[in-house]
This record gives sequence, C-alpha cells and structure tokens, in this order.
Amino acid sequence: MSTRTVPSASSAGAPPGPGATGPGAAGAGTPTERKAGPGPEDRRSRPRDKRRRGGGTASKVAVNAVLLVAVLYTLMPLTWLLIAATKNHADLFGTAGFSFGEFHLFDNLEAVFTYDDGIFGRWLLNSVLYSVVGSLASSLISVAAGYCFDKYEFRGKGALFGLILIGTLVPGVVITLPQYLLASEVGIVNTYWAILVPSLVNPFGVYLARVFSEGYVPGEVLEAARIDGASEIRVFRSISLPMLLPGFMTLFLFSFTASWNNFFGPLVMLNDHHLYPAVLGIYNWNQLVVQNPELYSLAITGSLVTVIPLAIAFIGLQRFWRSGLSAGAVK
Repeated sequence: MSTRTVPSASSAGAPPGPGATGPGAAGAGTPTERKAGPGPEDRRSRPRDKRRRGGGTASKVAVNAVLLVAVLYTLMPLTWLLIAATKNHADLFGTAGFSFGEFHLFDNLEAVFTYDDGIFGRWLLNSVLYSVVGSLASSLISVAAGYCFDKYEFRGKGALFGLILIGTLVPGVVITLPQYLLASEVGIVNTYWAILVPSLVNPFGVYLARVFSEGYVPGEVLEAARIDGASEIRVFRSISLPMLLPGFMTLFLFSFTASWNNFFGPLVMLNDHHLYPAVLGIYNWNQLVVQNPELYSLAITGSLVTVIPLAIAFIGLQRFWRSGLSAGAVK
C-alpha cells in the first residue's frame, strides 16, 4: 500500500507568517519597515497650504493697515488740539500745527474759566444737566419700554414696535423744527425743558433695550418671583433692572454722548446764552473771533476741556458697556 504525502500550508503557497524568512518574505515588509514617499495628493496639497498661509498673512496686514489709518485719523485732531491748547496766541499762529511753543496751558485754562465772569463754567454745568439728567431719564424709559415689549403680550404689540423701528430711521435733525414748533405752543422755548423733554424719546434705545432684555432676563426667574407674590413693579425694580444694568449703562453712554455733543437742538431752542451747553458756547466764541481774535485760543482750550468728560465717562464705565455690547451673542 502506498502512502500519500499531504502538502503543508507553507508549501502550498500560503503567505509566510510574521517570522518567515526567505525570498517570499523579502517583498512583504510591514508598514513600519516601508518608507512611503509623498503621494501625488500630498505634493499637490503643499502649494495650496502655502497659498492659504500667504493669503491669511496678507489679509492680516491689510486689516492692520486699515486699523492704523483709522487710529491716525482719530488721534491726529486730538493731538493737534492738545498741542494747540498749550500755546499762547502768538505761538498759535507763529508755529506749525504739530510743533510745540511756550507752555501756556494753565494760563489758557485760567483765561477760559474767568472770561465773561466765568460763563464757560456755567456752560459746562448746563451740559452736565442736559447730558446726565436727560440720559438717565431716557435710558430708564427705554429699558422699561424694551422690557415690556419683550416680556408682555398685548394688543397691537407688533404694530407699535414696528412704528418705533420706523422712528429709528428718522434723523434727529429732521424733527428739530417740528419739536421747536411744539415747544413754542407749550411755552417752553428758551428753557431747560426745551432740551430735556425731546431727549427723553429714544426709539433706538427701546430697540436695544428689548435685545438686552431677551439676552439678560430669563422668563423662569420672573415666573418664580410672581409665584412668590411679587408685583410686576417689584419684579422689574428688584429683579429685572439689576440684570439689565449692563444694557442700561450702554444706553446711558450712547445717550450721554449724543446729548453732550448735541449742537443743532440747543441752537434752535435757546436764545439766552446763560442756557447754552458748552458746545454751543464754544461755537458762539468762534463766531466772534473776527471781532476779538483772542477768543480763538479760548475756543481751542475750551474744546479740549469738553472732551475730558466724555473720556472719563467711557473709561470709568467701560466694564458695563463692553459686556452690554455682547448681549444676546451667546445663548
């Protein structure tokens, strides 16, 4: 009887195992043993990545250049104003705009606050009254109105809010003359009320206050306060208003800046120079430069003084308006 030999798996052409050696295993190296070169796709992607990095660098350079131009455009007039306020009348016209002369800043400040029995100090107090009192009242009204539009449902809500949005499209200069006619009918022309009353209405402030209310005041907290027996006025005063403080301060700064720089409204409404704000008073000095050239240096120094309260307000309250500007950005 003959015996048959069964070929093993290795002799039947099966792939060699991990430990196999010989010619059959020479070309079957593991991935770690092979050094694969860059494929066609890798070679094509490298120039593209370089172009992307180059484009990003060019974009950053362009953005920084635009920002630098904007900073120079903003700071150059302020720099000229600061330098010019340190000069006397002779150096103001005898030296270049950005070159220093003899230092007379304190003498100029004394002249500004003592001219015409200290009328400039009266103008500054008037500006504080118009800006601070008017802005506080306007911001409170805007926050209350925006809160109501956000948290309450009532008939005609959408139409009324749309009317307010239309009011944001109307420039304030356009309605100054109708406001003057209305103030003349009421009898408040050439009074403090002629400036304070129109500043109470701020359609854009109402719109922003509604956005702030949506971002800062959760409805669940209000419902919990109502369940505890708090009235609606108590809910707004004790819960909602503290939550809306960043938005309130943002609205206050916007309104304060607009009121402090308001020129056309007081020009139309006021005739008594004792009621002028600082901006209108400096304009009045500038109009009299032809008759009295010494007023030119007073107008420049007074302009520098009027910038200081705005800078103090923005620096002192920046933590409020920075957080207020991001209201509603993240849910």
